[in-house]
Amino acid sequence: MVKNFALFKLWQREFKGYSMAHARRDLVAGLTVAAVALPLALAFGVASSATAAAGLVTAIISGFVIGALSGAPYQVSGPTGAMSAVLVVIVQKYGLKGLWIAGLMAGFIILLLGLFKLGRVINFIPAPVITGFTSGIAVIIFTGQVDNFFGIKTPAADSSILKLVGYFTHPLPAINWQSVICAVLVIATMLTLPRLKYTASIPAALAGITLVTVLSWLMNWPVAQIGTIPSSIILEDRYHLDFSDLKLAGDLIGPAVAIAMLGGIESLLAGVVAGRMTGIKLNGNQELIAQGVGNLVLPFFGGVPATAAIARISVGVKAGGMTRLVSLIHSLSLLLCGLFLGSYIGRIPLAGLAGVLMVTAWRMNEWHIIRFYLKRRLKSPTFVMLVTLVATAALDLTQAIIIGVVLSLFLFINQVSRLDIVPTEVDWQRLRAAGHVFSQEVPDMRVIYISGSLFFGAAGQFMETLERVGLCRVTILSMRGVPVIDASGLHAIEHIYHLQQKSGGLLFISGLQPQVRKLFERAGLVESLGQEHYTWSADQAITTATRLLASEQQEGWHEYCPAAPEQADREEELEVVEMPLGVVKME
Repeated sequence: MVKNFALFKLWQREFKGYSMAHARRDLVAGLTVAAVALPLALAFGVASSATAAAGLVTAIISGFVIGALSGAPYQVSGPTGAMSAVLVVIVQKYGLKGLWIAGLMAGFIILLLGLFKLGRVINFIPAPVITGFTSGIAVIIFTGQVDNFFGIKTPAADSSILKLVGYFTHPLPAINWQSVICAVLVIATMLTLPRLKYTASIPAALAGITLVTVLSWLMNWPVAQIGTIPSSIILEDRYHLDFSDLKLAGDLIGPAVAIAMLGGIESLLAGVVAGRMTGIKLNGNQELIAQGVGNLVLPFFGGVPATAAIARISVGVKAGGMTRLVSLIHSLSLLLCGLFLGSYIGRIPLAGLAGVLMVTAWRMNEWHIIRFYLKRRLKSPTFVMLVTLVATAALDLTQAIIIGVVLSLFLFINQVSRLDIVPTEVDWQRLRAAGHVFSQEVPDMRVIYISGSLFFGAAGQFMETLERVGLCRVTILSMRGVPVIDASGLHAIEHIYHLQQKSGGLLFISGLQPQVRKLFERAGLVESLGQEHYTWSADQAITTATRLLASEQQEGWHEYCPAAPEQADREEELEVVEMPLGVVKME
């Protein structure tokens, strides 16, 4: 496609009526975002097991490429904490080359999702899984910075859980207290400055990093530093296309899918949050195209996979940014810093970056959602969240998401498979009071109210309950509360019909929802029972059944109809679900 019309329309709408006042706001916002992004880019580059320079290059290139193609004016992309937690595992197993190949594959996957307009697929991941996954990543990031915090080097572990346990079960090397001071000062600065009246607008992470860099340089402290920052955005350590790497690509399918899922989820969620802040809706498919193109380009510059970052986006929005020029100005500012301030950036202590990452790890937890689950005592979402959290910290990240999604589906099926089945005797007095006239009362008639989805998970309960209750001369199934039915449910209804037919009884269905009735018609059940056996209300079914019986004058059925259990014993004998009709009980 020569011309991306969606992107053209976005640019046209975005820059319509653009003025110098808008340009000044974009300039201020871009510089502010750059001040926040610089320490984060360096820190996430290190946290990815790449280099600080790789993180800086990633922020520069993604800011230009993804920012220009993004699906909204406020999107700013770069390396993120969540992504670095995924990448560190890949680097440990496959090295930097594996990281670059997985990044390329992920970029291709994200690009395809955008081109085929499949952005909604990512929305099928349940919220508790995302919350648990995010918290698990926070654990990985925090644990991965403990060595830099203390200025020590401990043996690598197969998972963050084992790494964390190792700190308590193995003797630690001698602690570098100067490193601890650097980390604590950065943490204190990041926690304090935003709370003070006159310093709230100062980028706290940048201020903390500047403070400890100057302090460690003046005091000549023996602390580990970032090292040399190349004066180029094309790093020596970058990916060179080699078709022999196709052999390695097979092993990297899982990691690539994990990067693509995380990149897509984080970008779209950031866009949703920013859209609420600005009132401008994100074009999700265009955003995925931008993320895909950006991640296809980054490995050839030596960068790591990138995604939209809500921290940078929110700073740009609050600083008054108007257009995607904020992302481009932010990238240009970072480029100038790398070219002209590289020697000073190289003096930043790794312990200072550890402080930045530890605070970021704490803040990236979705605490408001966690408190909501705990305060409302939502057992199932809390359980899914905790399982996903532990799986993320202990296993492969792709496996963690699969475990979380499968567990969510299992709990969901368990919840929706609960039917509310209430058999009731006909209240003839109420019907007469409502204006219905009957020549005679039919004693062997019962209405069974059903509420819930009648599908394969609930068909067994449905049959067992009806067999336990017993069928009468006239059985009326009131299904107004059944929104969904599948083949298993249809087979169950057909089975009940055949039982009634063999015994000479009548079966009526009342209150079918339109979508359910269509399935009854396609299955031939409407034709089998006859149109008059389908009514909109149970009262209509009672009236029709009474009329038919009066005309047929059939007798001898009373002995086959067991009396309905007394109301006091009904819940125990029938095992009726303790929920009001139409109400879903979330545990």
